[in-house]
Amino acid sequence: MRIKKPKFWDLKKPSLVSYLLLPFTLPIIINNFLIKYKSNKKYRNIKTICIGNIYLGGTGKTPSSIKIYEILKEFNLKVVTAKKYYPSLLDENIILQNKTNLISLKNREEIIKNAKKNKVDIVVFDDGLQDRKVSYDLSFVCFENNTFIGNGFLIPSGPLREKLDSLAKYDGVFLKTYEDTSQNKLDIIKKYNPNIQIFETYFEISNLNKFDPKENYLVFSGIGNPNDFKKILHRNKFNILEEIIFPDHHDYDIGDIKKILKRAEFLKAKVITTEKDFVKINKFNITSRYNIENKLNLKNEEKIKKILKQKIYN
Repeated sequence: MRIKKPKFWDLKKPSLVSYLLLPFTLPIIINNFLIKYKSNKKYRNIKTICIGNIYLGGTGKTPSSIKIYEILKEFNLKVVTAKKYYPSLLDENIILQNKTNLISLKNREEIIKNAKKNKVDIVVFDDGLQDRKVSYDLSFVCFENNTFIGNGFLIPSGPLREKLDSLAKYDGVFLKTYEDTSQNKLDIIKKYNPNIQIFETYFEISNLNKFDPKENYLVFSGIGNPNDFKKILHRNKFNILEEIIFPDHHDYDIGDIKKILKRAEFLKAKVITTEKDFVKINKFNITSRYNIENKLNLKNEEKIKKILKQKIYN
C-alpha cells in the first residue's frame, strides 16, 4: 500500500480527526472478526512461518524475514522466503530475491503448493498475518520502538491493521529498537499475551566503510518509517544537510530524480538513500547516488534458535 503516514496516527492520544474517522474503520473491524475463523489447516511435510505486523509500515518485517531465513539455513534445511506478488510493490521482492531464495506468487496457498512440489522444508512468509486462508506453524509480529502502536486506533483512524487483542494468537514479537525498551511497552504486549516471546532487534550499517560520514549528504527515502533511517545515519555521525521524504513504496519517476539531483547539486552534497529505495532507482542509471545497506541483529539469537528448533523438529 502506498501511503504517506498522517502525523496524527502517532500521537500518544487519539486526536479529533481519529474519532471522526472511526466509522471508516468498519471494514478493518469486519476483517479482524473474520480472521478469528481463519484456516487452521496444517500442511504435511512442510513448515510455515510468518513475519508480519499489525502497525502499518516501517516495522522491519522484511529484514526480520531475511534474518529468520539465514538462521534456518544454518540448520541445513531447504528454506525459502515467500511474498505475495503485487505488480506495483516490487521493492521488497527484489531485496528478498537478492538475499534469499524467494517464491512470489499472487496467492499464498499457491506459494505453499509450489514449495511442497520443490521439496522445501520451511517457508518464511514476509507479511500475511491477516490472510484468512493460510495458517502458520509460527507467527511473529514486528513493532518499532518509537512509533510502537501509534495512537492505538485502527486504520484510517490510526495505524493498526488489527486490534491489540490480536496479539493473543501470535507466538512472538520482534521489537526494533536502539535503546532499552520501556517496561510500559513490554507490559502492553504481555497484557494481551502473557506467554508471547519478545525479541529486540536493531540495525547496523553493513557497508559503512564505503562512506565518509563527514561529507555533506542529501537523504531521500520512500519507506514506512523514514525517521528510523535518519536516526541510523545520525547514530553513525553522518552530516545530513537535508532530507526529502516520499510515501512508502513510492514509484520514482525521472521528475523525482531530477528534483533530488538538482537539490543535491545546490547543496554540494552527495545523495544517499535506503536499500529499498535504491532498487527502484537503478533503472535511471544514476552514478552519483549511494545506498545504505542495513543488517538486522537479534539481541537474543540463541533463544529464537531454540524456539525454531522446537517447532521444526516436533
